[in-house]
Amino acid sequence: MKTQVAIVGAGPSGLLLGQLLHNAGIQTLIIERQTPDYVLGRIRAGVLEQGMVDLLREAGVAARMDAEGLVHEGFEVVFDGRRERIDLEQLTGGKTVMVYGQTEVTRDLMAAREASGAPTTYQAANVQLHELKGEQPWLTFEKDGAQVRVDCDYIAGCDGFHGVSRQSIPAELLRTFERVYPFGWLGLLADTPPVSPELIYAQHPRGFVLCSQRSASRSRYYLQVPLSDKVEEWPDERFWEELKTRLPAEVTANLVTGPSLEKSIAPLRSFVVEPMQYGKLFLVGDAAHIVPPTGAKGLNLAASDVSTLYRILLKVYREGRTDLIERYSPICLRRIWKAERFSWWMTTLLHEFEDNDGFDQRIQQTERDYYLGSQAGLQTIAENYVGLPYEAVA
Repeated sequence: MKTQVAIVGAGPSGLLLGQLLHNAGIQTLIIERQTPDYVLGRIRAGVLEQGMVDLLREAGVAARMDAEGLVHEGFEVVFDGRRERIDLEQLTGGKTVMVYGQTEVTRDLMAAREASGAPTTYQAANVQLHELKGEQPWLTFEKDGAQVRVDCDYIAGCDGFHGVSRQSIPAELLRTFERVYPFGWLGLLADTPPVSPELIYAQHPRGFVLCSQRSASRSRYYLQVPLSDKVEEWPDERFWEELKTRLPAEVTANLVTGPSLEKSIAPLRSFVVEPMQYGKLFLVGDAAHIVPPTGAKGLNLAASDVSTLYRILLKVYREGRTDLIERYSPICLRRIWKAERFSWWMTTLLHEFEDNDGFDQRIQQTERDYYLGSQAGLQTIAENYVGLPYEAVA
């Protein structure tokens, strides 16, 4: 088989890159080791920055998002029992975010891929990347008992933290930065109306809470829990009671409970690998970086990687600008580290840390007081939350 760009991974970043390149007349093949149902079964984020919303529209896959997604002009923060609204639109000159689940983004991209006729191979086993520093990279995989070889010009590694792409780069050439947090998020998904029309981020001495949503009738709630906790230890009744304990009474008065559709515990970590490019291989999204979900940046960072790589490849194929290939990693990393900083800061500000001493606690409280009591502080939070602009490729 031959293609121009081989994409490893059929999650939202791989599918979005594939759709943009296909629309531009660039041949792609997407290779995924799981089934489509498995990919759709991943419960992930649902807050989209304006940059990602615009990119989905550019890719021609935004019709259902625009019809069903919820535009949020702000969100609420609860510190020390005090409620404050961060007015995103007012503080950023009109910018907002869109609440639309990652599962739905993936579903829309899968439908567009199928309608385009561009090839996707699911359940591809033992994917291996070859000659990444050579003139003609290629990859192999096994499908239905047969060995398949794909020759290509470039490979986009969109296969996540545990995928083969990053592992195909010699370890001694990579520099890894990581922070593992001593707690996780216990998430519950329910077909109940959200407790609030906007997201609520709440700090509490018993642990952090996030009241999120997927639609006007589907809610997603999170509780900070120790990493030692198991999902089985948290029946629905216990989850709802703990949620009520950590939220202000005026919020819980509006809370509608119901049976969970899904429950899981996600560990929190910050992770970045440098560089994000090796020869003809480009790392995209979780293959190169992870953020704690507190800042709602994970999926959005992947989209900014996709935008950068797409615009570089456009210039490579249309203008012969192969000199731009080496700029992929520096461009992406500038935005990634800013998002890593914001996600780390939000996590530090909102969560309870067992090893914090009296000094740490006072600093944490003072940070909250300053940022909520200062117009500049509020503007900083809002500017980072809606997302920084994508850097142009020239």
